[in-house]
Amino acid sequence: MASKPGLFSEWPWKKLGNFKYVILAPWVAHSLYAFVTDGEKDMMLIFPILLWRWLHSQIWISFARFQTARTKHLIVSKGIDFEQVDRERNWDDQIILSGISMYVLKMLLDAAKNIPLWRTDGAVLTVLLHMAVVHPFAEMVVYFILFSIPMLTATFTGTASVIVFLGYFTYIDFMNNLGHCNFELVPKWLFTIFPFLKYFMYTPTFHSLHHTQFRTNYSLFMPIYDYVYGTMDKSSDTLYETMLKGKIERPQVVHLTHPTTLQSIYHLRLGFADVASKPFASKWYLWMLLPLTCGSMFVTWIYGSTFTLERNKLDKLKMQTWAIPRYNFQYLLSWQRTSINNLIGKAILKAEEEGVKGEALNRNGELFLLKHPKLNIRIVNGSSLAVAIVLNSIPQGTKQVFLRGNLSKRAFSIALGLCQRGIQMGMLCLAGLDSRDGLREEEQKKAPKGSCFIPFSQFPVKKIRKDCTYFTTPAITGFQGE
Repeated sequence: MASKPGLFSEWPWKKLGNFKYVILAPWVAHSLYAFVTDGEKDMMLIFPILLWRWLHSQIWISFARFQTARTKHLIVSKGIDFEQVDRERNWDDQIILSGISMYVLKMLLDAAKNIPLWRTDGAVLTVLLHMAVVHPFAEMVVYFILFSIPMLTATFTGTASVIVFLGYFTYIDFMNNLGHCNFELVPKWLFTIFPFLKYFMYTPTFHSLHHTQFRTNYSLFMPIYDYVYGTMDKSSDTLYETMLKGKIERPQVVHLTHPTTLQSIYHLRLGFADVASKPFASKWYLWMLLPLTCGSMFVTWIYGSTFTLERNKLDKLKMQTWAIPRYNFQYLLSWQRTSINNLIGKAILKAEEEGVKGEALNRNGELFLLKHPKLNIRIVNGSSLAVAIVLNSIPQGTKQVFLRGNLSKRAFSIALGLCQRGIQMGMLCLAGLDSRDGLREEEQKKAPKGSCFIPFSQFPVKKIRKDCTYFTTPAITGFQGE
């Protein structure tokens, strides 16, 4: 593997980050100027087409991630790894590339000006030319050139139209997202009623075999050429039938959680891919979506129920995260307690029915243990679990422990557990201390040689001294111990 990416392996505007959309600003400004001065309407339509492509793809991302967390028709049972998350930050770069290309071609080609709204002959020509497309081993630039052939041909022959262009882009985006969604959703009755459709429409299972077997199912969107040239995978039909039936995967551990702030819903995996791949932080552009955010809150407030947010697999351990559609401020409302407790109770009973071995709550679970004393499921409070890990991490024979941090529920529980063990301890709390600050260098230097630094928050201690031992955070320790 090359240590340094080659030429054209990265998008030229990568360093701009979220400001990459500024690249389109001059073209949008020029189209507005052309419309005001010359009445040029064609260029004005390019930006709405790009917005539609972005919205269409975002709907697919949210829908696919929601389904892969809960569906029984999952094709490849594998969690989303970090590298894939990083790649998905750039999913909209190809939309920017198509926008620049359309603006440039619109300015340079006389045939691309004054395109009518609809032409039937252009639609037929575009469909016929697209049927010759197969999956190339190249990157997005080659993809775009390949898919531009039908549109450019229609343009040069004078048969292009706005609706055909919009429809063709929508078709490409739809089929591309369909083929990579990783769950089967194309119903069998569709091919029963229209048998010929199997040659002109691929399924998610059909395209998944190209990514797992590599040397089969090359055709993109239309499998007809794989049938003609004998490159169709022999297991395509069998895998399709199997995935339609589906297989229910029972989790062994469930983490029950809830959103925090209103903007936190966009940091979920089914939210914005770029935002979800980074640590939580309030973004100014998310405030522009406040009407949508509040609307979704009220809908889930009235009709919402606990849903599966994501599922992961660590070695042989199958885990799921379930989310209660309630925000932090709603937990502070006394008249919401009954509703929230009912949602938590239903989630616990559902986990019991599915044979879950353990469920971690981020709030105390004593109420539900008292209400359902005969549960087979083990209910663990998130804070209590962290406390148990910290206490068990303290080496045998330790006589003195010094706690430094916020006076949180975890800190008090750790102090109580240490006192019950007869360990001499001290505790220092600094007003206004941010838990992310950790132990400062001068504080670590005061510890005697051979000390053990054990974090009890989600932030690790920065390693400064070589004569001391540094432990991982409770969350990492918990996963390593499974």
